[in-house]
Amino acid sequence: MALSYTGKHEARPDIQMAQATGSLSAVTETRQVPRASKIAPDSRIRLLEASRRFTVRGQEFSAIEGFDLTVRQGEFVALVGPSGCGKSTVLNMIAGIVEPSSGTVLYDGVPLNGLNRNVGYMTQKDTLLPWRNVADNVGIALELKCRKVSAAERARRVAEIVERVGLKGFEKAFPGQLSGGMRKRVALARTLVYEPETLLMDEPFGALDAQLRLLMLDLLQKLTRAQGSTVIFVTHDLGEAITLADRVVVFSARPGRIKASRAVELERPRDVFKLRFSKYFAGLHEELWEQLKDEVSKGTDA
Repeated sequence: MALSYTGKHEARPDIQMAQATGSLSAVTETRQVPRASKIAPDSRIRLLEASRRFTVRGQEFSAIEGFDLTVRQGEFVALVGPSGCGKSTVLNMIAGIVEPSSGTVLYDGVPLNGLNRNVGYMTQKDTLLPWRNVADNVGIALELKCRKVSAAERARRVAEIVERVGLKGFEKAFPGQLSGGMRKRVALARTLVYEPETLLMDEPFGALDAQLRLLMLDLLQKLTRAQGSTVIFVTHDLGEAITLADRVVVFSARPGRIKASRAVELERPRDVFKLRFSKYFAGLHEELWEQLKDEVSKGTDA
C-alpha cells in the first residue's frame, strides 16, 4: 500500500521552490548552518540515534528508528534498501527539510537548525521549469538572493558547467525539446553550478535506460571527483551503488536501520562500463544481496 504524508513544511512556498530548483538556497527564512571552529575531517555528516515518525490517516509510522550514520568529508556513500525503509527520509533530514522526531543530525559537528544550505539536492524528477531554456534553468540558483552573483559571473559559471555535462550548443533549448538523458544532464548541472560541498541524490537516474544510466554514472563520477564533493546517493540498484560508492549502506525494512555497511575497495577513477564484469564486483554484489534480499521481501511502499 502506498502511503503519503503531510509534513509541517509541505505547504511552505520556499520549500516548494527548493524542490523545483534543486537548491535549498531558495529558502530564505532559515539561517545558515553554523560552523564549528574545529571539525574532524571524517565527520561531515552524523546521524545519532535518529528516528522519524509520521502520522498517516491517523496511524503513526516510523520511517527510521535509532539510526546511526557517519559520512566523511569527500566520501561517496550509497544507500540501498527496500521501498519505504526511510532512505529518502534520511536525505530530507540531512537537508533539514524534516526534523528528527528524536535523536540528532550534525553537519560539520553542529546540530542542524533549519534548512541546510550547504547541500545540493537532486531528486528522481528533474523539476526543470518548462518556460526557461537550458542556460536559464541551470543558472536559477545563482539568481536567488542568498547566492546571487553578477550577470557576467552567472553566465561564465553556467557556460562552464553546461560544457562539462556535454550540453554545449543546447543552451537555448527548452526542456520539451530535450531527451530524457539530456534533461538529467541539465538537472545535474543546475545542482552543481553553485558548487555545494555535499550532494544529496535520490535515485536521480532511475528512469533512464541502462545505456544512458551508465553514461550518467560516468559523468557523475568525474564531476564529483573534480569538485571534491561529499555525496549521499540513494538507489535500488546494487550495481549502481557498487560502481559509484566508496561505501554501500544496506537498510533494513521499515523502520529503517543499518543492517550492513561495506567498503568498496576499488581504485578510482573507475571504468563504469567494464567494472561489473570483474570478480570483485560480482563477489561484493552477491554479499550485499545476501544482506538485502530478506529485507526486500519485508519491505512495503511508504
